[in-house]
Amino acid sequence: MPLVVQTPESLKDLVGREIAMTEWFAVTQDHIQRFAEVIEDRQWIHVDLERAQRESPYRSTIAHGFLTLSLLSRFMSEAIEIRGLRMGVNYGFNRVRFPSPVRAGSKIRAQFTLRSLKEFPDAIEAIFDATVEAQDNDKPCCVAEWVLRYYA
Repeated sequence: MPLVVQTPESLKDLVGREIAMTEWFAVTQDHIQRFAEVIEDRQWIHVDLERAQRESPYRSTIAHGFLTLSLLSRFMSEAIEIRGLRMGVNYGFNRVRFPSPVRAGSKIRAQFTLRSLKEFPDAIEAIFDATVEAQDNDKPCCVAEWVLRYYA
């Protein structure tokens, strides 16, 4: 269940705090295949299980880094609900890294911390530190500084 914030301005009380740790989500080979088709990136390390088992150091197919990154939207909706919004806009990323792969069949989850807020005349810009981890892996699979703008 997401943390419910009544207004975008209420985020001020959360700066510097962890917002949420989401539930586990299984990244299946079907997710990877469909993503590969959409973005037209069919590199064997993502879509050819037999070859990946033979030749990849991971001994499995792995998710595209961009698939892992795109799942942040799904995880954020699980983490927080901000009421009183006209709209929220993905403004981009200041920094993104993929320290370890997401193997097909892995379960991943995200942790969000509100790094900072900046007020604009018609919006509030929130920067979140997002860390995606895979179950049974010591290193995170994605670390990102995500910029979102909220319009009331």
